[in-house]
Amino acid sequence: QVQLVESGGGLVQAGDSLRLSCTASGLTFSLYAMGWFRQAPGKEREFVVHRTWNGGITYYGDSVKGRFTISRDSAKNTAYLQMNSLKPEDTAIYYCAAGNWIRDYRDMEAYNYWGQGTQVTVSS
Repeated sequence: QVQLVESGGGLVQAGDSLRLSCTASGLTFSLYAMGWFRQAPGKEREFVVHRTWNGGITYYGDSVKGRFTISRDSAKNTAYLQMNSLKPEDTAIYYCAAGNWIRDYRDMEAYNYWGQGTQVTVSS
């Protein structure tokens, strides 16, 4: 059974940093591309970042470019999302996702597996 478990969310102030983790089990992690999405209250789920299975290519959403960084540690079956210079508009539930054949990294339907989400709240 495949599981993705996010952790690391919390309540922070504007300008602070947080690092989210997404630990995978039940799949060959190194063969999967990883993505992060987020969903704010009353809004649709939004693409944040995607990294290819071999880590060779990374795509960032415009709203997080230059502030967020994705990384992955295949030895730990874990992907990370380092979030710096957080803003109140970054407040959302953050989801990680894994996919092994992704044509459109912004398309949620392209990902095979999803985590349950972790809440990030940024106060002003």
